[in-house]
Amino acid sequence: MALAVVGGALLSAFLDLLFDRLASPELVGLIRGKKPDKLLQKPPHLKRCFVYCSLYPKDYEFHKNEVILLWMAEDLLKAQRKEKTLEEVGEEYFDDLVSRSFFQCSSRQPWSNFFIMHDLMHDLATFLGGEFYFRANELGKETKFDRKTRHLSFARFSDPVSDINAFETAKFPRTFLQINNEDCPFNNEKAPRIIVSMLKYLRVLKFGLYQSELVLPDSIGELIHLRYLNLNGTSIEMLPESLCNLYNLQTLKLGSCSNLTKLPRNFQNLVNLRHLQIVGTYIKEMPKRMGKLNQLHNLDCYVVGKHKENSIKELGGLPNLHGSFSIKKLENVTKGEEAIEARIMDKKHIRHLSLIWSEGNDDIIDFQIELDVLAKLQPHQDLKLLGISGYKGTRFPEWVGNFSYQNITSLYLNSCNNCCVLPSLGQLPSLSDLDISYMNSVKTIDAGFYKKDDCSSVTPFPSLKYLRIYDMPCWEMWNAFDSEAFPVLKDLDIRNCPNLRGDLPKHLPALQTLYIGNCELLVSSVPMAPTLQELNILNSNKVTFHEFPLLVKDLRIEGRPVVELMMEAISKIQPTCLQSLSLEDCSTAISFPGDRLPASLKSLHISGLKKLKFPVQHKHELLKSLRIINSCDSLKSLPLINFPNLINLTIEDCEYMESLLVLGSESLKSLNYFAIRRCPNFASFPGEGLCMPNLTHLSVYDCDKLKSLPDQMETVFPRMEYLEISNCQQIESFPGGGMPPNLRTVSIKNCVKLLSNQAWECMDMVTSLEVWGPCDGIKSFPEESLLPPSLVSLHLSDFSSLETLDCKSLLHLTSLQQLNIQRCPKLENIAGEKLPLSIIKLMIYKCPLLELRCHKKDRQIWPKISHVRGIKIDHGWI
Repeated sequence: MALAVVGGALLSAFLDLLFDRLASPELVGLIRGKKPDKLLQKPPHLKRCFVYCSLYPKDYEFHKNEVILLWMAEDLLKAQRKEKTLEEVGEEYFDDLVSRSFFQCSSRQPWSNFFIMHDLMHDLATFLGGEFYFRANELGKETKFDRKTRHLSFARFSDPVSDINAFETAKFPRTFLQINNEDCPFNNEKAPRIIVSMLKYLRVLKFGLYQSELVLPDSIGELIHLRYLNLNGTSIEMLPESLCNLYNLQTLKLGSCSNLTKLPRNFQNLVNLRHLQIVGTYIKEMPKRMGKLNQLHNLDCYVVGKHKENSIKELGGLPNLHGSFSIKKLENVTKGEEAIEARIMDKKHIRHLSLIWSEGNDDIIDFQIELDVLAKLQPHQDLKLLGISGYKGTRFPEWVGNFSYQNITSLYLNSCNNCCVLPSLGQLPSLSDLDISYMNSVKTIDAGFYKKDDCSSVTPFPSLKYLRIYDMPCWEMWNAFDSEAFPVLKDLDIRNCPNLRGDLPKHLPALQTLYIGNCELLVSSVPMAPTLQELNILNSNKVTFHEFPLLVKDLRIEGRPVVELMMEAISKIQPTCLQSLSLEDCSTAISFPGDRLPASLKSLHISGLKKLKFPVQHKHELLKSLRIINSCDSLKSLPLINFPNLINLTIEDCEYMESLLVLGSESLKSLNYFAIRRCPNFASFPGEGLCMPNLTHLSVYDCDKLKSLPDQMETVFPRMEYLEISNCQQIESFPGGGMPPNLRTVSIKNCVKLLSNQAWECMDMVTSLEVWGPCDGIKSFPEESLLPPSLVSLHLSDFSSLETLDCKSLLHLTSLQQLNIQRCPKLENIAGEKLPLSIIKLMIYKCPLLELRCHKKDRQIWPKISHVRGIKIDHGWI
């Protein structure tokens, strides 16, 4: 025992020393080739910040800003100089830990602010945290805390909170963090009340996603130390008024709380609040006197009210707003003097600004007032993103598009229905992303869009890379192109402009992606674009080509004239870069030149080309994905041997397709996904020679003449994991010769003959089964010993005649954990003694007769299901 204590102390001392060495400026300087005396000493609280992140599971991607707010709540950030905010200090700490490789940028989201800890670093942080930190996947009645525990995190409750005794031991946690937001398989509505009543010293409290209603108790106001409260994504409908007693609260997150419609009346009492997130809620107006919260650093949205005390003037008292900010319901601002009191121009730290008017009330408008309001909402010139939506005026004020906004990179104009003319935007030097949509009065885009008269020497849109114009019903002409405009435009996307007749820019030297969709009247040639790699023309049948773009890799064409034009161009050019080709909706007889596909093609999608002659005479070695939908009426048998490297194969709505042709013993060694759907004449799979060793997913839908699946599936599809069969009434059983050993999920829809005992004799490897109706005539399910005992999950849906669920025929399913029953309108009875004891989650949805009996705890029903830990009826746990 003594040796263990000494060993533990030595290891702890060693790891402390290891952290100090890893974090030392000398080591970092040596790695970077810098002299140690020129490096700043590490912050004294860096180690505590690092250890705090041991609360995250291994490989968990945490967001930089979120971590900084947690550090701030735990008082781990120490500002050395008054001019620095705590957020700035936190960012310095975080960047320091990144620079020393304690944190790493996420490889899955390298463009974002998500990071992970290497496993070794995570182990180090966990050890250094010792008994003060507790992390678990599940929190349940078996969980034990050390009484020294101050910070705890977990993914889900494994038992109702009322059954967890560990809180009696650890009464002093400062952090209660539900990390992965996994829903509990039972009613846990009492969890907030119990946690709040037992953990009085919390500084950090985060609840996960609750599918049942989340209700914060009035006693939340007793958590006087609370600084961080995260309710993001929960079903909460109302915040208690006592929340306003949390004078130390710094961060309140209510994002995506879609049932929340208002904030507490005395919200202005939260005088230390620095971060408020309400985007994704349906808050109708802000509470009164929000201007008193002058410590607010981040407020993502302000909903303008109709009263003086929640008007836009309250924003004047919030001088320190940072980051992204939206102002909604600007129709409640009735004069420019109100708008100027918001002092938007003075908020120099706002980088993204969205100005939003609600839809409707377009008939009672004073256009001059609307213009004056928007003019007085002019932002600071350091702005990077501007969005204007629903503006009611007929023109934009001078500041929109003004050259002085040197830093604007993104601009969005949406639903400004009274504006006839777009603002002049071409002189914004840094603008790289422009999105224009639902501008219902704009008929012409002309020279004024590019530049003003006093900017004649400026190249229009010098930095623009992405231009999207959507849903412009009255837009007719795009005139007066400047030949030097758009020098770096990479992506041009025009959709749903039914009256656009012309023209498009003639020359776009940097264009890589062009999308033209639902512009039926557009008469124009595709711009000359030597770097074009992706071209999409959909339902825009009058668009033509000067010449086929030779570097195009992805090509999608829809509509007869353009498809014909494209096939003609392909026959002349024989493109060598084309990798993905999609052709749709052409009724004329066409064929590929030389009865072969382009040699470079890797993906082919054909839809609505019933008279296309499909090339079957040559092998297509590079093709990896093939989809044939409602096409190729002359194709009765598809020679799979011509596509040896296919990975995905889908055949749908091919009325005359009868079979698949396999020659010899060559296998489709790469095929992973195969679906054949709504092919009424498809009668059989090949009897011999069929081999797909890497197929994992097989889907067969609505093949009326198909009588059986391939024999020897264990050999033919040895790696298959998912099997889907729908409306194949002739299939009576699964084939003999063994089923694939890796088959885990089977989905069956309206295949009555497959619901007999003989059909399931060889299916003991299946763990998840979905059975869909209507299966007319089945009144009781399942038959005795029908289902494989290996099932873990069973889903029953849309049985039109089902009246009784037979428990006796489920008792052998000793591994079954989840049973879902939905849309069975006649289901009323549960026969037998009780459901299997292994079930932990029972979900019943839109089965009104059975639901009524469950809610009443009917004495003939309730004893058979009451042992199940989680019972969910419609959307609520009971």
